[in-house]
Amino acid sequence: MSSDQPEGTGNDRSTTPEQAPAGASDARPSGGPVVAALETTRQLIDRVLALLCIAIFAALVIVVAWQVFSRQVLGAPATWTEESARYVFVVLALLGAALVFSERGHIAVELLVNKFSVRVQKIVALAVEGSIIFFAGYVMIYGGLAVAANAWTQNISTMPVSVGQVYLTLPVAGALIIFFAVCHIVGMFAGTEKPVPEIDINNQGI
Repeated sequence: MSSDQPEGTGNDRSTTPEQAPAGASDARPSGGPVVAALETTRQLIDRVLALLCIAIFAALVIVVAWQVFSRQVLGAPATWTEESARYVFVVLALLGAALVFSERGHIAVELLVNKFSVRVQKIVALAVEGSIIFFAGYVMIYGGLAVAANAWTQNISTMPVSVGQVYLTLPVAGALIIFFAVCHIVGMFAGTEKPVPEIDINNQGI
């Protein structure tokens, strides 16, 4: 007795790649409670940093706009705007750099590393993160604290803070970068992050 049942049906329950659940191949391990706690803390710091950068950038735009308006329209340039804009820009650059590093959006040459095995990629990534931790710890934290201490009593005539207080942004940014680097290392060995930063295609045109 012949069967009219088409091939590939019946008791054949094998799942083809096209029938696999969406996102199954992209699933990554959670990494455990430690990795989850680090990721939650990192995301919270990212949101705070993003809000701070937005606020500081808005303040910078206002200061520069007033500088141009007072010079071109009023004919009496505000002397405080140039110095204030300089220090505000420095703070914005340091905090923005920490935020970009957290999101792994910094410059990375991946052409050669992508040709290596995953094990070699992890070794290279560990060396890179280690060098970043050393730089952030020695230059940004240690050096930043020394510079801030030396300039602590140097007042800024146009701002209610001293030069040393502004320079405190340097060790703060260094500490944040070290924390983010540790998060990347832990996530890499826990399997929640790839050794090589992933390229966001949506941001390639920016």
